[in-house]
Amino acid sequence: MRVLLVEDDPMIAQGLQTALRQDGYTVDWMREGFSAASALRTSRFDLVLLDLGLPGRDGLEVLRELRARGDATPVLILTARDERRDRVAGLDAGADDYIVKPFDLDEVAARMRS
Repeated sequence: MRVLLVEDDPMIAQGLQTALRQDGYTVDWMREGFSAASALRTSRFDLVLLDLGLPGRDGLEVLRELRARGDATPVLILTARDERRDRVAGLDAGADDYIVKPFDLDEVAARMRS
């Protein structure tokens, strides 16, 4: 399974990449919103792990563009934005799930499988 990880924090991204690769995933890592949007327009992914607070372009904008094109690739938001209105906005924008940082890697893996 090919996963696009969109995360600007190198520590979080490296930890996720290591865990996902150990579980057999292929991981492409993007650090900012414009690169992620471009990758999603030109490549096929089985799943997207998407942070919201990204440099250049916000994760919600990336998600809305993806859904506006009719792309149904599963998207799990991984973010520090923990208010109810943020969760609702993410899910309404088309996210399949919303996970608040800090998160447990086992829980992220379980949500990816589901």
